[in-house]
Amino acid sequence: MKRREAIKNIGFAAGFAVIAPSFLSMLQSCTTEKLWTPKFLKEDEQKALINIVDIILPKTENTPSATEMNVPQFIDKYIDEVLELEDQEITRAGFANIISKSKSNPEDSIDDVTTEQYTALLDKYILLKGEDDAERLANPEGELMTTSEFLGQIKWMTINAFLTSEYVGENILVYEPIPTAYYCGDLQELTGGKSYSL
Repeated sequence: MKRREAIKNIGFAAGFAVIAPSFLSMLQSCTTEKLWTPKFLKEDEQKALINIVDIILPKTENTPSATEMNVPQFIDKYIDEVLELEDQEITRAGFANIISKSKSNPEDSIDDVTTEQYTALLDKYILLKGEDDAERLANPEGELMTTSEFLGQIKWMTINAFLTSEYVGENILVYEPIPTAYYCGDLQELTGGKSYSL
């Protein structure tokens, strides 16, 4: 990875960690709507993001989905208010890339893309540790994110936005208000295997 990219990613992660709790607490007060009025995303990007985050974190018996926790709204607001213009352009290109790769035919509407097509896109491009990014190997000096890099970034933002939401922190993870007692022991015995909320 180039030094410039590494520094950019560190700044992106640090900004996300600082801003996430306050943005998410604000978004938690909003009602969950399938579509909202985005600040940055275009309609096609919004629809693609909603589908992708719900594949990454679907609703289960015990947990809400990413859209129920307003994760797409958070990502949109974060891109609009935190990212610099150059990074917003890279993000816009990343969305155009994944939207074109998710469609069976270029002339298809985003509404024609099925959950199975989004799932296939994620299965193909989300890399496991140690796997090589063929697009990056083919163009190591490329300025834009590869499909795998972009989807990996969306996955990272989705998971972190979800885990730092107030609802998840207090109702799904183990929540101990500060100041709290210090416990020493096996996590399985202390919390039933649940992580602590920060």
